[in-house]
Amino acid sequence: MKSKPEEKNKGATNHPTQHHWHEMNRKERRETMRKMQSEDLSLEVIHPDAAGIDIGNESHYAAVPPSRDSQSVREFGCTTAELKAMAAWLKQCRIRTVAMQSTGVYWVAVYDILEQAGLEVYLVNARDTKNLPGRKSDVQESQWLMKLHTYGLLRNSFRPSQEIRVMRTYWRQRNDLVQSAGRHILRMQKALTQMKCAVVTNVELPRQSPANTIFLILNFTFFAAPERLPRPVGFRL
Repeated sequence: MKSKPEEKNKGATNHPTQHHWHEMNRKERRETMRKMQSEDLSLEVIHPDAAGIDIGNESHYAAVPPSRDSQSVREFGCTTAELKAMAAWLKQCRIRTVAMQSTGVYWVAVYDILEQAGLEVYLVNARDTKNLPGRKSDVQESQWLMKLHTYGLLRNSFRPSQEIRVMRTYWRQRNDLVQSAGRHILRMQKALTQMKCAVVTNVELPRQSPANTIFLILNFTFFAAPERLPRPVGFRL
């Protein structure tokens, strides 16, 4: 009775492709890499129309299967025209899904343009795509991402839809403005205190905008201690 679960566990360990690349140990990674290089038929192809993109700050390298184009790896710039040209080239090569690393903020524009072009984009963590030790280049990195994505060894990161991203940007901008307004109010209150103006702090002010609040504080300061404020020549209270 106990032998059946053990047999299932043995079958699971004999097929490392069932796990993601980041879940494998060093020995399993070497064995999987050997199979990918020799195109072993025991590896199941999950995404036959896959491509890999190595993200950089000055240029991006896109790799497609060698059977799709005579030049399977191409370099593209970071401008909008170059990114649209990359998306058109990928669609010309009959690519449906693309894998790329979340490098800094350089991936955002690439992700948006590829998504608008109708491609399925896999945004993966750089730690999950760590290769075996050895000298690497941008071309090799893009080809390595393509191979991992072809055999379904990459884990996609969650990113909300376009509508939610737009609303999130507005909300974060509003939050930054509110925090900035609060810091400026505290700075003005500190300046008034350093000028030895009697700022009324025990009075409950109505909940209004920061501009009206500081205006009320200035009014309270003026009427609470008018003798401490500078007066022009001929001024009378």
